[in-house]
Amino acid sequence: MPEKLSEKEQLILDLIKKNPYVSQQELAEVLGLSRPSIANIISGLIKKGDILGRAYILNESQHVICIGGANIDRKFHIKDKVQLGTSNPVYATQNAGGVARNISENLGRLGMEVSLISASGLDNDWSFIDESSSLYVNLETVTQFPEKSTGSYTAVLDSKGELVIALADMEVYEAITPDLILKHEILLSRSKCIIVDLNCPKETIQFLCQFSKTHDLPIFLIPVSAPKMNRLPDELEGVTWLITNRDESEAYFNTEIRNVEDWENAIKKWLSLGISNVVITNGKEGSMIGNKEEGIFHVPSIVANEIVDVTGAGDAFSSAVIYSWLEGKTLIEIAKSGSINAYKTLQSPYTVRQDLSAVQLQKDMEEVS
Repeated sequence: MPEKLSEKEQLILDLIKKNPYVSQQELAEVLGLSRPSIANIISGLIKKGDILGRAYILNESQHVICIGGANIDRKFHIKDKVQLGTSNPVYATQNAGGVARNISENLGRLGMEVSLISASGLDNDWSFIDESSSLYVNLETVTQFPEKSTGSYTAVLDSKGELVIALADMEVYEAITPDLILKHEILLSRSKCIIVDLNCPKETIQFLCQFSKTHDLPIFLIPVSAPKMNRLPDELEGVTWLITNRDESEAYFNTEIRNVEDWENAIKKWLSLGISNVVITNGKEGSMIGNKEEGIFHVPSIVANEIVDVTGAGDAFSSAVIYSWLEGKTLIEIAKSGSINAYKTLQSPYTVRQDLSAVQLQKDMEEVS
């Protein structure tokens, strides 16, 4: 049974509810107490679990927790035909990126309370990410390492927006260890769900899978590339969702997906490992989604006549899948919402489309159906 709050504790909690960013000095002035007294009371509330740290996240507010990459996306767009071995005229753009960060911004724009657990440098790149993301995502849970560089992803795109080559500096994410995760144990244990990308070390992903099982929390695993499939836990029993693509599934099972039958068999293989729900996307061929209760379904993609930029489309798909599942949608509705959000993102110059909201996604769904 929760410990009864004192009158002062209850007053402070009420003030924090009204303004989660209120300073201790402001609280002291309102209540006529010293700032150290306020600090002691807040420390007690944190220990009791009534608030979860700065900005004072109340335990009644269930956050979606995204864990993994938060980096700078630099894109060099080649103006003419790609020529290897020589200089190509380009124009450059820069956005906040990273799989976990992209998903967290998508979900934040969809109206969910989201916290991001990640690691970064203490540099201009992180300042850019902070400025771009903090309106939609709680970043108090990102740990900064002054001696490290913030992660970066540099993509070279051809005149059609297709990827030519990508360069990734993700070394900082090796610092997302189980010990770092445990610093946010209370927040995690009271979350709505946990989403983790494979930028995290394998031991961290295994730890989070066990943590989610112990606390009966849904967990989503999001691969980031075929080479990182070896970071999936050895034991997948109890994983709620795996959102993967054809290349990643082929790499994991060391087999080719050449037709619809192979594709469906890959879904069955994932489900046989104990994962509750699986999606395998396959570019223009759409997605296949399944679980043991509802079955396996193929959902066609929405083909974009004009692609502005492919970066972020996969994360847009994953975000809409997560959002729709949390909203209690059917498997087919879940896959359709993923396709629509990806389709709209392909037509945007931004990694996360700027017009995204719960209302807009619903409108998009109605337009297509």
